[in-house]
Amino acid sequence: MAERGHSLESIKASIEARKPDFDAYIDPQKQYADAVIEVLPTQLIPDDNEGKVLRVKLIMKEGVKYFNPVYLFDEGSTLSWIPCGRKLTCSYPGIKFAYGPDAYFGHEVSVLEMDGQFDRLDELIYVESHLSNISTKFYGEITQQMLKHADFPGSNNGTGLFQTIVGLKIRDLFEQIAANKASAPLESSKS
Repeated sequence: MAERGHSLESIKASIEARKPDFDAYIDPQKQYADAVIEVLPTQLIPDDNEGKVLRVKLIMKEGVKYFNPVYLFDEGSTLSWIPCGRKLTCSYPGIKFAYGPDAYFGHEVSVLEMDGQFDRLDELIYVESHLSNISTKFYGEITQQMLKHADFPGSNNGTGLFQTIVGLKIRDLFEQIAANKASAPLESSKS
């Protein structure tokens, strides 16, 4: 609301106006997706009515060829992490991450969640260093991409972070499929 200058009432009206189309065309597609980004109200601020702070989930299907879900610290574990303190600047209400296995539309998934927002995007490197399977080509690539687009809506919260990660995962997926197709003619010519 703050970033785009809308009132809560106008946003709710817009959501309600789009809901029939969302329910008919978008929502049913989630069950087939390998990754889904859900934007939810924060749990860090009790009875939050402003909507400035978001809780965002990255839901990633397990067992998909060429796609390894992102994990925090320990793959398959269930954990909650509040990284504020000496290594990350955090103003109220802070930042909280969660990670763990779950089920989504009958599929096994891994869920990475971020609630809150970054005060300083350059400090994202600290969080990035604790994530694995992020499909980066070099250390700090996520932080670099986020800093490059620091003025975009959501760049300081989980929407921007998870969109960046999904973009890197799509690049990785494409490169793996392209490499597999390129090697397939070579394999068949050897037989």
